Parts: sequence; structure tokens; C-alpha cells
Amino acid sequence: MVEKLKIIGGNALHGEVSISGAKNSVLKLMAAAILAKGETVIHNVPELTDVQIMLKVIEGLGVKTRYDKKSKSVAIDAADITSITAKYELVSKMRASFIVLGALVTRCKEAVVALPGGCAIGERRVDFHIKGLEALGADIKIENGYVHAKAPKLTGTDIYLDIPSVGATENLMLAAILAEGATRIQNAAQEPEIVDLANFLNAMGADVSGAGTSEIVINGVKQEDLHPIEYTTIPDRIEAGTYMAAIVATKGKGLIKNVLPSHLTFYNSKLIKMGANIKLIEPTVIEVSCNQRLNSVNIVTQPYPGFPTDLQSLAMAMLTTADGVSIITESLYENRFMQVPELRRMGADIHQERNHALVRGVKNLNGANVKASDLRAGASLIVAALMAEGESVIEALHHIDRGYELFETKFANLGANIVRYNDEDDISNSLNNHCQITKGNLNASI
Repeated sequence: MVEKLKIIGGNALHGEVSISGAKNSVLKLMAAAILAKGETVIHNVPELTDVQIMLKVIEGLGVKTRYDKKSKSVAIDAADITSITAKYELVSKMRASFIVLGALVTRCKEAVVALPGGCAIGERRVDFHIKGLEALGADIKIENGYVHAKAPKLTGTDIYLDIPSVGATENLMLAAILAEGATRIQNAAQEPEIVDLANFLNAMGADVSGAGTSEIVINGVKQEDLHPIEYTTIPDRIEAGTYMAAIVATKGKGLIKNVLPSHLTFYNSKLIKMGANIKLIEPTVIEVSCNQRLNSVNIVTQPYPGFPTDLQSLAMAMLTTADGVSIITESLYENRFMQVPELRRMGADIHQERNHALVRGVKNLNGANVKASDLRAGASLIVAALMAEGESVIEALHHIDRGYELFETKFANLGANIVRYNDEDDISNSLNNHCQITKGNLNASI
């Protein structure tokens, strides 16, 4: 059955929403958990498709896992690793699973991990991962679509990344944990998820410093120095940015709870320039509101702490009805404007030339049938549908389910007219009648 999302737009969002654990962090923490023998427990783990895939990847290595939906916790018992192979059937579904390469190489001295292949938003090569592992002393061969890595001994060294790749930084951090001596990763990625991984590893007994800066130093430790831990994942800054965008775009007002505002500094500054009001209520609670037509702004995506590429599509959706002309430049991925044709179907005036998009604000968007091409493009279509006049239907929800936990419930809690259905459902009644759920009940479910 093909699931779809039906939205009646035009209503300002009001209420509050609590942000789940960071998808882009928890997946890497799950891979890192296999470094220590014994059971590690990770809290604040969202119930997402990507989390389920990563569980299957590490289970394929012989690791025992247990996910508790009620407590949002996952237990990973890596006392024994019985396989060094991460198969293509799973790695191809989610590129982030490639990070098990570094963890396997350093713990088991050998790994066979499928190449992740292409990606909807563009080519994401793994040559930085491979060159870094070779610099640490691993013997790498690529055969039949798999990376075969052998490393009887890894030795710390200086590694310079040509670009601050998040995945390469994380893979090399994991590989260097049990290397002999010190490893220095220069031009390292600085994302909050990198800091979260370093904090996790240090709690486990590793020696990592400099995370959050362009130079990370890992002093190798011995296997017996590592021990299982309990750890709580940071909130998802991209999910927070998504709900902020929806509230601002619909000229609403709401509280975003369980958020770390410092992770969204650059994004928040752009929202304020657009005309949004952002107020810190508590250290992890912000109030977001907007009562005017948005102003046009120019945006260039950059590695952290610059404007996040994962929020570029959300910004584009907001700017489709802004006053004036905005220019968005995507500097990180070549195919990350895949939401453009769908936004045009809703009446947006967007001219794209290679990695630049010129967005002329229109009076309003109109509801339409659209299809998500990837996770963040799908999120932008939800925001656009909430802004639009009339009814929209969004297809290919499996993309959105990869990164947003209970998203239709959370949007409904903000007052959105939104429902998930499949072609066999009886949706002859109006959406308003279909969505008569009290906020009190929704609050209990979040």
C-alpha cells in the first residue's frame, strides 16, 4: 500500500512541539557502541526508518540489540562480533551505515563493508575515508562493490581532509580510537554531531580532544580501556529548524522544546532577517513567531557553523512567498534542489541554474499533488503545503519517515490539518473531520 499525506493549508500554526534525538548523531553513536565489549545503552533515540536499518547492520555483525519504543532507548551488546561484513542490501539503503567501517577495522583488525553507492541529493564519495584509513596503516582493496580493509596494526598520524567531510571525520575518529599513538585530523568537520560522538567516545574511555574545531586529536587507547556506558543523544537541530520554518511560514507562534539554540545560530539569524521573532524562554526552549510577510534574503549553504544544507530546502519553501527576490546557493551537493519542480507545481516562481536558485516571492502557493524525492525535499513540501491555499497531497513518505519521528502527529499538535492515509483508506469525509483529535490527547502521545 502506498501511503500519502493530505494537508489543507492556510492556517497559522500555534502550540508547542518537543524535538526528538538527533538522527545524524544517534546513527554514529550506534556504530561507535560496537567498540566496547558489553552492553551500551543510548537514550533519546528516535523511532525512525534509518535507526531500524542501522540496528539491522550491526545485528548482522553478531551484535545483540534491543530497542525500547516507550523509553526511546536502544541497548547494544557488542560482547562478541561474529562477522566483519556489512552487506550491500543494508548499506545501500542508508549511507550513514558506512561508518561501521572505522569501528570494525580498529576493533577486529579487518572489515568488509559495501560501498554505499549513489545518493538522491548527489554524489558523496568515500575517497576521504579510504585515504585516511590507509594513512593509519590499513591495507584497502575495493572488489565487487565492497571495501576490504585489513589492519593488523593501526598507527596514529596526521590526516588532512581536503573538505571537512562529516562522514570521513567520524569514520577516522572511530578508526583512530585503538590506533597506537596520536592521530590528528585537520580540516575536520565541526558539526554538533561530531562533538556528540567525541563526548560519547570519551565517556567510553577514549581520549578525543578538539571536537567542534577544525583539528581533532585522538590519542589511541587499548581495547581494555573501553567500557560500555549509558548516554543521551543531543536533540535534532534539523528537526527543530523544520518546525521553526513551518511556524514562521504560516505566520504562527509556537514553543520549540528540547532544543539547543546554539546549534542553530546561523539559521536563526536568517530567520530573524526574514522577519521572524525568536525568543529564548529557557535554556532548551525557544519561542518562534511571525506576524508579517517574510523578507527576501540570500543564502549560501556551508559546513557548520554556516547555513546547514539540510535546511536549505526549508528556507526555499519559506521564501516562495517572501517580499522580493532571494538567491539560494547550494555549495555542498549538486542535486539538492530536487524540491524545485514540486514547489513550482504549487505556484512558486523559481529559476534554477546549476547550484543557484533565484526565488521570486509570489502572493501565495496553491495546493497540489507533489512527491518527495528525498528526506529534506519532502520536509520542504510539508511546509509549502501548510503555507498553501487549498489541499495538497504528498507522496513517497518513506523519505520523510527516515528523519522525522511522528511528524504528522507533531504537526497536528501545532494545529495543522494533516492526515496520513493509503489508497485503500476511505477518505471521502473532509480532512477537518478526519483530524478531530484533541491537543490534550496529542500531548500525551508526544
